[in-house]
Amino acid sequence: MKLPSLREVGIEAKLLLIGIPVFIWTMLPIYHMFLFAISPKEDAFAGKLWPDHPTLNNFSIVFNERHYFLSHFWLQLWNSTVIAVAVGAFTLLISRLRVPGGRWVMNLALFTYFIPAAFLAVPMYRTMGTYGLLNNHWALILAMVTIASPYAIWVLKQASDKLPVELDEAAIMDGATTLQLFRLVYIPLMMPSLVAIGTYALLLAWNEYLYAFLLLSRDTDITLPVALGNFLAADDSPWELLMTTGFIYALPPAAIYYAFKRYMVGGLTAGAVKS
Repeated sequence: MKLPSLREVGIEAKLLLIGIPVFIWTMLPIYHMFLFAISPKEDAFAGKLWPDHPTLNNFSIVFNERHYFLSHFWLQLWNSTVIAVAVGAFTLLISRLRVPGGRWVMNLALFTYFIPAAFLAVPMYRTMGTYGLLNNHWALILAMVTIASPYAIWVLKQASDKLPVELDEAAIMDGATTLQLFRLVYIPLMMPSLVAIGTYALLLAWNEYLYAFLLLSRDTDITLPVALGNFLAADDSPWELLMTTGFIYALPPAAIYYAFKRYMVGGLTAGAVKS
């Protein structure tokens, strides 16, 4: 067995010296969030590395909606889920549409990224108001699809361009229809990119606050991130409940990422280099 050289060991040591502090710094906010979640209210700001009397009561309060800020917790979580899944699905659908002048459409779509998404929030609000979509989940779905689609179109276009034309010719010679060609050839080969783009769009919508805050206002319609913002409006904000709810809300995207992480890097960089 070949032993690693001193150069390789030195490189790995440098990476560890950089990576370990970065990892700890990244995990600190998550740890403090968890610390708040398992601390009684009176101990939340004690500044200890571990509470004297850890408790799961905060989770019970959140799950049973036993606080007026949490009176619609499950409904708002459902709103977030429906909107995020819809954005992921529609982004995939739109990114696979074939239209005349597709390359021009793709380039124009990418041009929208020259304008920060935050700058488009007020024009988006006016547009949705003009068409009577305010306080409607479709307003947020359409807004997030608009933001996610240009990048999705670019990645999938570049990924599909790398597929050899001989696949089309062989499938057509075997009698495959256009639909069968797409379903049996393209989808399996582009699955990493499709999963990566769907996950990207879903998580983008799941974590969105600004557009959700502007386009939705009723307590029964808003998403959970907006509801979490309402905690800060109180004179005596229940930080332990805020952190508990935030910790719960952070678990689904973490699970989704780790479930599909093997697709993420390969899928999102599939079109990074043109062949």
